[in-house]
Amino acid sequence: MARAYIGIGSNLSDPAKQVQLAVDTLKNIEFTKLISVSSLYASKPMGPQDQPDYMNAVAELETTLEAEELLDQLQKIELNAGRVRKGDRWGARILDLDILLFDMQSINTERLVVPHYGMKEREFVLLPLAEIAPTLILPCGSSVATLAQSINTNELKIHSELA
Repeated sequence: MARAYIGIGSNLSDPAKQVQLAVDTLKNIEFTKLISVSSLYASKPMGPQDQPDYMNAVAELETTLEAEELLDQLQKIELNAGRVRKGDRWGARILDLDILLFDMQSINTERLVVPHYGMKEREFVLLPLAEIAPTLILPCGSSVATLAQSINTNELKIHSELA
């Protein structure tokens, strides 16, 4: 079983509800077990500021799927939620699911880069990740807890608990 950490974000169509629906759907991916999920965090948008604030969380999964098979399942969840990929890197979106880590593997394919390229600089990833996996050491050798303690929080705050 591989252990994967998934970043979840939304800032359209009732973002808190979108994140909760994504978590509920993650529970039903075949050959995958949801281990834990962070609290729901409210964050300022990255990139253009003329969009609504985001709701973010991180989920921990165990899976027998390969990384790109898991990616296929995550993209199916995004599509079912109504996500349209427009190419605008930091634009508003109904749902965004990113594989942050996959069993401490380094993956660099046309479709997937793991560890996620920006996770060490993003408070809305590091703080929820540190909540559910404080002792985790990233493939680069950095401790999630240490990175989370030193990152600017950018007014990130816990919004609520997820079921």
